[in-house]
Amino acid sequence: MSENTLVKLFEHNNWANQQIIRACYALSDEQLDAEPSSATMGSIRETLVHLVRSQRGYLALLTLPLEERPTAPLAFAELEESARLSGEGLLALARQEISQPLSARLHTRDGWLVEPWVVMLQVINHATEHREQIKSLLSALGVTPPEIDGWSYGEATHALEPATT
Repeated sequence: MSENTLVKLFEHNNWANQQIIRACYALSDEQLDAEPSSATMGSIRETLVHLVRSQRGYLALLTLPLEERPTAPLAFAELEESARLSGEGLLALARQEISQPLSARLHTRDGWLVEPWVVMLQVINHATEHREQIKSLLSALGVTPPEIDGWSYGEATHALEPATT
């Protein structure tokens, strides 16, 4: 493989986040705030805000000193832009475009020291889990969720195409 797999994982993560956010922006307030009957973290709105706010926080953990990390709440209308900006920042880290080396352990707000690779891994796992929860909640509302798996991303980027005979 000639391409950086980590970069591709973050490109997919950014694409999938944008797809799920756009699908949720089409929902009514009633649908966004419906109480789930399944084991999810909360409503679609709560889960989506949590997903994007966490991604913003992971980027800050990787790139900013503790005292400079954002703590302000995130408005629902700001989700798409915040996900885009933090996603671009994480992608720049994956591409090693940021001059700051990610070798030292990082201090979390809650008193832990963590190696940067753990945070990068958490970004992908965390987003995947919550996107799947949102897709489940959309299905429960009778809304067809977007196709955001790896195969769909491969098709969207022309990395997966039918073989010609």
